[in-house]
Amino acid sequence: MSVLSITQIMEILPHRYPFLLVDKIVDLDMEKCTVTGIKNITMNEPYFQGHFPGNPVMPGVLQMEAMAQVAGVMLNSRDGNEGKVAYFMSMNNVKFRRMVVPGDTLRIEIETTRLRSRMATVQGKAYVGDDLVSEGELTFGYGS
Repeated sequence: MSVLSITQIMEILPHRYPFLLVDKIVDLDMEKCTVTGIKNITMNEPYFQGHFPGNPVMPGVLQMEAMAQVAGVMLNSRDGNEGKVAYFMSMNNVKFRRMVVPGDTLRIEIETTRLRSRMATVQGKAYVGDDLVSEGELTFGYGS
């Protein structure tokens, strides 16, 4: 059961196909500032045409973008942030641990580590099943 459907996510995020990289939010705790989102990886993803023909692998930078979008759902949903956009500013300590391929379900877990009125930092981890596939620290600034 999803906490937020794709339709609700599209009301919060400005992203659209082919760059909307979160399918649903399954947990959103505004008090703890945590969120968990799902991205189903299918062969129909446009980036698989060139990354890589005959050996499709989800680019690591798009895994980070998916993390940023899941975090953006939470950050844009905070009181006072209605109508604002959390812009991705930096990534640190990023690690890719295994390939993500068609058929995988990416579970993205975000925990806020620093929250200010105009800036936020989160720790993101992406899993396929119980396997940690990527992680990183992401920083955002707010725009209107």
